[in-house]
Amino acid sequence: MISKKLLVATNNQGKLKEYNVLLAEVPFTLVSLAHEGIDVDVEETGGTFKENAVLKASEYTAMSSLITLADDSGLEVDALGGEPGIMSARYAGEEAAGADLLNYLLTKIKGVPWEKRTARFICVIAIAIPGEDVKLCDGRCDGYITYQAKGINGFGYDPIFYIPELDKTMAELTIKEKNGVSHRAKAAQAARKLLMNFP
Repeated sequence: MISKKLLVATNNQGKLKEYNVLLAEVPFTLVSLAHEGIDVDVEETGGTFKENAVLKASEYTAMSSLITLADDSGLEVDALGGEPGIMSARYAGEEAAGADLLNYLLTKIKGVPWEKRTARFICVIAIAIPGEDVKLCDGRCDGYITYQAKGINGFGYDPIFYIPELDKTMAELTIKEKNGVSHRAKAAQAARKLLMNFP
């Protein structure tokens, strides 16, 4: 019998906390890599969000023998030809984070008019079940890149990602609002249905 633990393939406590809310009703106990004593970093060598999510889910389920959820997500900006994409976290260099990441992207699209600042957040969740094919769920959230950062919630590119229907950046949303529109929430909704129906 397969364990009723669900390994969430991350050591990011913020992401784990988010998944504990998004997957609250599933009949599994969510555990992290650290909780299971796994300190191996699976290298993201895929060329797409899907490939990286599948790679991580497959490798970690092989290591743990647990049902494993892994995601890959990022920002695609049309004016940059879809960049930063799978390089979202490392776009301004391996060590860059926070304001440096935002400023780097804003500099890259300086002078681009509002109507051409369209962008989307993409999230692909892969669920690997020992001995079975990997299941995939995805979500997206469309918006625009602002001219300056606004809001203090969220992380990553949230302060410069404007959602027209809410008239706010992702970083100005409450957790409840974010979980109603975000790319990760939409992918998790599909994953939740899949996990709820798991035998």
